[in-house]
Amino acid sequence: MKITEQYILLLAPNAAAASNGRNLSRKGSFANHGRNSDANVFWAECAGSGKNPYRTSIDFSISGNAPTCRCSCPSRQFPCKHALGLMFEIMADKAFTVGELPADLAEKKAKQEARAAKKEEKEAGSEKPKKTNTSAQKKKIAKQLEGLDQAERLVDELLTSGIGTLAGTSAQSFEKVAKDLGNYYLTGPQNAFTRIALEVRKIQQNPEAAGEHYAEALRILISLHATIKKSRVFLNSKLEAGNYSSEDSILYEAMGGIWRLEDLRAIGSYRENMRLIQLSFDVSCDEAKKEYVERGFWLDLDHGSIGQTLNYRPVKALKYVKADDSCFDVVEVPVLYEYPGELNKRIRWDGCTTRPVTGEEIQKIASLASSGIAEVVKVAKGQMKNTLLPKYIPALLPIGKIGTVGDTVVLEDPAGSRIVIRDRREEGVDHACVHRLKALPFEIPALSALFGLVFYDAADHRICVHPYSIITSDEIVRLRY
Repeated sequence: MKITEQYILLLAPNAAAASNGRNLSRKGSFANHGRNSDANVFWAECAGSGKNPYRTSIDFSISGNAPTCRCSCPSRQFPCKHALGLMFEIMADKAFTVGELPADLAEKKAKQEARAAKKEEKEAGSEKPKKTNTSAQKKKIAKQLEGLDQAERLVDELLTSGIGTLAGTSAQSFEKVAKDLGNYYLTGPQNAFTRIALEVRKIQQNPEAAGEHYAEALRILISLHATIKKSRVFLNSKLEAGNYSSEDSILYEAMGGIWRLEDLRAIGSYRENMRLIQLSFDVSCDEAKKEYVERGFWLDLDHGSIGQTLNYRPVKALKYVKADDSCFDVVEVPVLYEYPGELNKRIRWDGCTTRPVTGEEIQKIASLASSGIAEVVKVAKGQMKNTLLPKYIPALLPIGKIGTVGDTVVLEDPAGSRIVIRDRREEGVDHACVHRLKALPFEIPALSALFGLVFYDAADHRICVHPYSIITSDEIVRLRY
C-alpha cells in the first residue's frame, strides 16, 4: 500500500509523536532496514538513548486493519515514535533489503495470524454466540430501575418546585446524587446530574449571568426527565420479554451504555466499503466529565450521508489516549460501524486506508448537498422535538449566494430560500466561525456548498446554521481546523 503523511498522522497517538518520528527519519536514526518479499512487513533498528538500538517493525499484512506496530522500546504510546519514524522511512522510499523475517518477529506474526483467523471464524458465525448471563442481566436491570426511581424523585421535586430554587440549592447535593447513581449502572443520568451541579456553581459564582445557566439546567432536566421515563419503559419491556441482548436504541447510550464494535455488528449496524471525506474537525472541553472531545464530521462520497466521529480523551489520561486530528485525504473503510441514532449518527471503524482526494471527488461534494434550505429546516424541526436527540443536525446546504442583511449574515440557496448564519453558543466562543467567513479573501462562488450545524436559537426563536466549511468546485475551505 502507498504510505502518505496523512495516513501516518491518522495513526499517530498525537502530533508530538508524529513530529518526533519524522525527526528520527530525517536524522538518519534507522539502520539495517529489511522487508519481506510481499512488501507488507518492514523492520529496522532505531538508535535510542540506550546502548542497544530499538527493534521496530510494521506489519500491513492483515487487509483492512490498522497496521501492527511493534517496538522493543518502553514507550506506552502506540504507535511509538520509532514505529512512526519507520513509516516515514517507508514513505521516503528508503532502501529495504528483502529477506526472511527475524525469528522473534516471525513468531509474533504467526500468533497474530492465528488470532485474526479465529476472529474471522467468529464473525462468520462458525462459533456459537456467547451465551447471555440471564441472571446477571436481570439483576443489573433491577438495579437500574431502582436507580431511575431515585433520580426521578429529585427531578420531579425540582420541576415541581421550580427551576428558580436552584439558586439556593447546594451543588454538592447534585454531585452526591451523581456519585450514588454510579452504583446503579446509570452513567448517562449520572453525567446529567454532574452537569446540573456545574450550572448551579456557575449561578452561585456569577448571579448576573444566571439566566443562561437556568436555561441550560432546565434543558438538562427536561432531557433527563424524558430519559428516565423512556428508560423505565424500555427496561421493563426487556424484563417482560426476557430479551437481554443489545438493541438498536438510543436509550442504551442515554442510560450510559457503551457500544462495542461486535455489538454493532450483531445488530447489523454497519456498512461495507465506504469512501469518506472529512468536512470539519474541532476540539472542545467537557467541563462536567473533565475530558476533551475531538469531533469530526464525515461525508459518505457514495450516498451523501453525514456521520460524526467522537474521540473522548480524559484530562487525566491525555498522554495515553490516541488523539484524532484533521484529515484532508479520502479515507477508505472496509467496515464502517454506525451507532443507533437518527441524523447525528456516530461512526467508527477499526481499519482504513487513505489516499489523496481527486478533483472529481471535490466537485462531487457540492452535488451531494440537500435540495434546499426548506427541506433541511423541516428535518431539523422533526429531530428537535425528540428530547433525547441533539438540538442540531449536520447539513450540507447549497449556496446561491451569501451576503448580509444589516448586520446579519444570510445564506440564500439557489431557489431563493434563506437562513441566518450564526455561531451556535453551545459550541463555545472558541468555535466561533462567522467572523472567519466574513474574512475569506475571495468571493464565494455560486453552486458551492456550506457545511454546518443547523440549530434552533431560543434567543429569537430562529432556525440558524453555524458554518464550519465552504466547499467550492476545487477545495474544502475549513473555518476551523
